[in-house]
Amino acid sequence: MVGGLCGGLIGFAVTDVSCIDGCTGTASIVGFASAVGTAIGVAVVAVLALRAMAEWNEKEARQRAHEE
Repeated sequence: MVGGLCGGLIGFAVTDVSCIDGCTGTASIVGFASAVGTAIGVAVVAVLALRAMAEWNEKEARQRAHEE
């Protein structure tokens, strides 16, 4: 949630600052798209990290069982 919010704010701010005629509508659309993209990216990283941790724990459990 925080990553998506930050991405949205950054996308909105960059578009709003770079636009001369005050195009709030365009900045809002870009902010929303940035928020969605950032949230998806954070979700992918979280899933990959959780899978890696689960695989590591499973490997350690197998090694302990093999040693016994």
